[in-house]
Amino acid sequence: MAVAGVIAEYNPFHRGHAWQLEELRRRLGENTAVVACMSGSFVQRGDFAIALKHARAEMALLGGVDLVLELPAPWSAAGAERFAQGAAAVLEATGVVTHLAFGCECGTLEPLRSAADCLDGPSYPDALRRVLAGGGSFAAARQTAVRELAGAAADCLSRPNDILAVEYLRALKALGSGIIPLALPRVGAGHDSGEESDVPSASAIREKILTGGDWRRGLPETSAAILSREMEAGRAPVVWRRCERAILARLRSMGEEELRPYDGGREGLYHRFYAAIRRETDVEGILAAVKTKRYPLARLRRMLLQAYLGVPQAGQGETPPYLRVLGAGSRGRALLGRMREAAALPVLVKPAQVRRLGGEARRVFEQEARCTGLYVLGCPDLGQARPDSEYAGRPVMAPGAPLYKESDAV
Repeated sequence: MAVAGVIAEYNPFHRGHAWQLEELRRRLGENTAVVACMSGSFVQRGDFAIALKHARAEMALLGGVDLVLELPAPWSAAGAERFAQGAAAVLEATGVVTHLAFGCECGTLEPLRSAADCLDGPSYPDALRRVLAGGGSFAAARQTAVRELAGAAADCLSRPNDILAVEYLRALKALGSGIIPLALPRVGAGHDSGEESDVPSASAIREKILTGGDWRRGLPETSAAILSREMEAGRAPVVWRRCERAILARLRSMGEEELRPYDGGREGLYHRFYAAIRRETDVEGILAAVKTKRYPLARLRRMLLQAYLGVPQAGQGETPPYLRVLGAGSRGRALLGRMREAAALPVLVKPAQVRRLGGEARRVFEQEARCTGLYVLGCPDLGQARPDSEYAGRPVMAPGAPLYKESDAV
């Protein structure tokens, strides 16, 4: 029985991800179980997730996912390399995932492998240093260096989903994983595109939700119903702007050296941030003051978010120390039974189980709980912003999820 893991910042709002689930089951078999590694409260673009994690897990389950695991903030609100490093490690640690499926613009593994192998090859560091010496952004320099060494494979490093796919391959290799990568073509509007489409981008849907547009047409029906419920309850949409004064208070209380841990590139960017914080009156002004051609806006948003949370992105080689269950259907519960024996990390189904953890696992969970307490301040109804919401939440066990055939039971 195949068990496919999906990451690519799995988004239950996106119809393209629903298509990917159908396609991977067409390729691997209709009884393929799907494990989604989903960002928790914060997403890779450096923003608040628009709905609470358990509501999004419920959407995923009703959309065809069998088991939803959380990617904690040090990895979910990080750059592509650290995001992939954490998500691939979560799926590997389950001990049951056989394939890793992801959407990408190129739709095939060959150029992705070539780019990944080049980035990990012995000639790349010298080529990158030579190109960086000429100025420009790191992303542009990396692509130029790979083009010199691997030709057209460098095109993968100019497209956002391809970039993530390359990092997934690198992460699997670094883990020594036997998980088989499965590249699926991305369908619908381009990443961060506002173009009209039957399969709009997640960014376009998000914009319509925030501006009162017709967002329901772009979502799967079950996801739209859950989001409507969350809106009526005052739990969605969750947006950082409601926390702007809290963010500014945190930033203004920080000294210049206190910003250094959030400068992932170690290029002195924190000096620019500190100067902007001392001069600008709002978050958008700070980001605009810091932005240059060298620093993409997503990176700046992540750095600002990490400083607000007090949580730098994960370091090189660091991986989540536990497997947090956000939701499971009947097939997912069967997988949890297998994971009791196969998983390489503690599996947390109920928050109370964290009390039995020690060391790094407990530290990371308590850190996540603190981050969630800051996240829920972005809810429309402040009465929904419980400071203990991480401990109060329970995994979603979706009713009506399809059962395995008797022969597939574990």
